Amino acid sequence: MAKRGPYGKGIERRDQILEAVLRTIAERGFHATSVAELAQAVGLSQSGLLHYFGSKEEMFVAVLRKRDEVERAIVKTPTAESLIDLIRRNTEVPGLIELFTHMQAAAADPAHPAHEYMREHYQRSTEGFVEVLRSMQADGTVPAGIDPEAMAATFLALSDGLQSRWLIDPSIDMTAHLTLAWSRFTARP
Repeated sequence: MAKRGPYGKGIERRDQILEAVLRTIAERGFHATSVAELAQAVGLSQSGLLHYFGSKEEMFVAVLRKRDEVERAIVKTPTAESLIDLIRRNTEVPGLIELFTHMQAAAADPAHPAHEYMREHYQRSTEGFVEVLRSMQADGTVPAGIDPEAMAATFLALSDGLQSRWLIDPSIDMTAHLTLAWSRFTARP
């Protein structure tokens, strides 16, 4: 059921804005798009756009949360294969990789609006991947001697690192590197 009244309309409008900003950044790139251009894309002034978020940084964090929501709808169960496929799909939207990488670096500052988002993002991603790895250990497709927490953290860090390098050198085949790493992680001794 749709929310009623001005509050519900505000939430609906904010969601429409997020979808439009997400698309614009994905298509044009994070560094190539100004807040003025994002505001224009959604038919608002800059101050009108930022009214929905509080600040430019909070808007970008909201965009990343929206991106995560879209990805969770696509990837119901996180697996190595679904993560590798997600990284491959990300090459089609380099602006979102730019945004994520930029906000990831900024999140090192505990006072930055992206700090808590990144902590939650990595916790949720790691926990989901650990759960899958434990299930794969139970069915024998991942060796029992592998530490699921360490493997999940390492694989996610490798994924993020490859995406950052890919921004610098698009000839890097992230899918091939991740597939190789997965085969090495899961190889039987």
